[in-house]
Amino acid sequence: MSDHSSNTGSPQAFEKSAQALRQALDTALAAIGPGKLALAYSGGLDSSVLLELAAAHARIHGLALVALHVHHGLSPHADAWQAHCEARCRQLGVDFHAERVRLENLADSGVEEAARLARYAALGRMCRAHGASVLLTAHHLDDQAETVLLQLLRGSGLAGMSGMEASNTAPALLGDDRTLIARPLLAVTRAQLEAYAAQRGIAHIDDESNADTRYARNALRHLVMPALGQSFPGYQQRLARAAGHAQGAQELLREVAQQDLRHCGQDDHLLMPALRALSEQRFFNLMRHWFAARGMRMPSAAWMHEMREQLMQADVEAQLCVSHPDGEVHRYRERVFLSPRRTPPEEDDVTRLKWSGEAQLRVASYYGALHFERIVGDDARPGFDAAWLAAQTLTIQGRNGGERVKLAANRPARSLKQHFQSADVPAWERPYLPLLFAGEALIFAAGIGMDCAHFSVAGERIAIRWQAGHPDSDA
Repeated sequence: MSDHSSNTGSPQAFEKSAQALRQALDTALAAIGPGKLALAYSGGLDSSVLLELAAAHARIHGLALVALHVHHGLSPHADAWQAHCEARCRQLGVDFHAERVRLENLADSGVEEAARLARYAALGRMCRAHGASVLLTAHHLDDQAETVLLQLLRGSGLAGMSGMEASNTAPALLGDDRTLIARPLLAVTRAQLEAYAAQRGIAHIDDESNADTRYARNALRHLVMPALGQSFPGYQQRLARAAGHAQGAQELLREVAQQDLRHCGQDDHLLMPALRALSEQRFFNLMRHWFAARGMRMPSAAWMHEMREQLMQADVEAQLCVSHPDGEVHRYRERVFLSPRRTPPEEDDVTRLKWSGEAQLRVASYYGALHFERIVGDDARPGFDAAWLAAQTLTIQGRNGGERVKLAANRPARSLKQHFQSADVPAWERPYLPLLFAGEALIFAAGIGMDCAHFSVAGERIAIRWQAGHPDSDA
């Protein structure tokens, strides 16, 4: 742990720098609006400076602030770091919470990436637990320069070269699309933060792993960027400016993708005739946008080219499936679907339940939810008598064969296979469409509808529908 208390620079220079830091925070938070603030607090220099600034801002403006710490357990000093962070928050009168995480998939992503993913997931959980709508992070101008350089060296596209935004949501990292990540110090240099910490005597943690140049970001920070600074003074600002240009270009691409999605999309799929009319680059741009909207990782350029080749060359009646780490791309009858990675329910998977008036019942094994809509008044739609439904022992299960559904009194009962074919339900979706029984009677088939045998035409009635969802969603 370090305790910088030396006087660096003149008091006038320090006050000017401190004012710049406070102004950066005020401007960023004014743009975000009211709401409870959370702060990602590792105890390092950057987050320690941001904590002091944010604590003062919260006091002045009457805002609630909570500091969130993630204990990775990677360092023998991790317990001491958490204790330091808790003590510092107590001194500043800031609420403090911590979560311990266990790193997973190290062989796939490496320690650096696994720690980052675990950290953001924990921060997202803590934000939701404590009602914080904004998560402040201490990323600064040098971090932005490092990010742009790292993405360039990885051969990233325009989105990678855009660097970090001043604020954005990150559903894939935080686990929701409501929490906003704000980076109020993105225009501030590391040198300014170091000077502020020294003048204010802010004690902070020195994580020994930050000096390990086996990690890509550390190698840039300690070996490459000092050399750049000598030959190209102020390169950080220029790289940040280039990132801003890339962000503008990326926004244009996003607008084009949204237009193409409206033109090529229908319900939850894309139409092949419209996709064929797109140029290769517009096709790739649309697919990247579609993948991102579904929370799926961005595939490589080589994978994209191979996927496009297969989609374009497959026969009209072909049922093509292209595997992706997070799911599958299907082509079925001139339509393209994007399905998340799922595990089919066991054949003997049976769930028994009682309906007690809930508007929604989650069915995790089928990746979706049953929705119960009340029908009252002059609404003539059919449904099940609410009292009758509440009295039934309901069972959710898959198909065994031979089940039939009669959708209306003037229509014949048909097999589920016939209904699925008529409704054009793709074969790979059918195992994830459960059946709902009341006793021995099939009353609802997801993807098809309600059986009319138990319909009521008077009084309070319940219409049932099925909503599919992503494996990690709250459909």
